[in-house]
Amino acid sequence: MLCDANTYNYGYIGSRATGSGPGDYMVVGPDWKGAVPPGIKKMFRSSTQFSAAAYRTQLFGQDDIDNVKKVQSGYTARTLSAYLNQSPPSPAPTIDFPKFDKELVKTNFFEFLDFMLQFAPVQESEKEIRAQLARIGIGPGKTLNFKDLPVEQKLEIGLGMKEGDRKVEEAVAGAGKAINGWRVTSLAGDSAFFNGDWLKRALAAKAGIYANDAVEATYPFTRTDADGQTLDGSGHNYALTFPAGQFPPVNAFWSVTMYDGKTQLLIENLINRYLINSPMLPNMTTNADGSLTIYIQNKSPGADKEANWLPAPDGPIYLMMRLYWPKTTPPSILPVGKGTWQPPGVKRVA
Repeated sequence: MLCDANTYNYGYIGSRATGSGPGDYMVVGPDWKGAVPPGIKKMFRSSTQFSAAAYRTQLFGQDDIDNVKKVQSGYTARTLSAYLNQSPPSPAPTIDFPKFDKELVKTNFFEFLDFMLQFAPVQESEKEIRAQLARIGIGPGKTLNFKDLPVEQKLEIGLGMKEGDRKVEEAVAGAGKAINGWRVTSLAGDSAFFNGDWLKRALAAKAGIYANDAVEATYPFTRTDADGQTLDGSGHNYALTFPAGQFPPVNAFWSVTMYDGKTQLLIENLINRYLINSPMLPNMTTNADGSLTIYIQNKSPGADKEANWLPAPDGPIYLMMRLYWPKTTPPSILPVGKGTWQPPGVKRVA
């Protein structure tokens, strides 16, 4: 997955998008000009001068790890000059990157924003918001210095930022379509997908930054059970049951991951299990009717059910499914929110 500093997924290289065969691909910045060399299968252009590449390699089980290592050892990233066996160009100027700090982001937000904007040329969909930012001295020719503002103006900006954060939280809670207690959404994509919708970009970053396009992976998530009650491992046990033959329809694999509802971080637990996924199915226990139940609770459900246990926090719960390379023919979760396959609800049990 190729993702730029605007968090746009501007390209994919892999089984679904380009096939599983070997190949050379080229990644360039927004201002690059030149001829694509022979032998390059496809060129991808980032909208910013910095970009990230996320490599995902499927593991089919513990005995498959050596195969994964072999595949990963074949990944290489080279400069264009190295690829062409040419002398490299003059190095780019050294950049004094600010050290990231959560508290500094609160007090020096505009300094961070100004720093990043210099590496992100204005796109057509951004002209209006960039003009609005320029009116208050943010962007090229920066004149806004938050520290020097009168207290009254600092207060107004602080209230505005707080209101903006509230809107983002509200958008995350209501994102996508509610299906059996899950929010089924399509949050990530390229520049055309967002099309200047800044709230959509913000909720995508808040709910799960660097998520895939829906055709590459879909992420149903929930904080509630099938009855709309908040999931809480401190007082309740839960069960998630997939009927026989109705596992998530994917070409790659699926998983259900457990997170702490407050921090959205993984939960340390005695059995070191943080998810249930499709490669684990052979070692799990099915019900008499062929269905599969995952036990979501803070304490062990008992030795006979531990193979199906997903340890929960002693407090609020956040669950996320990952459906990698979802099938496009029925049954399918695609199109998102309208597909023929639906995630089953999480049910509270005694």
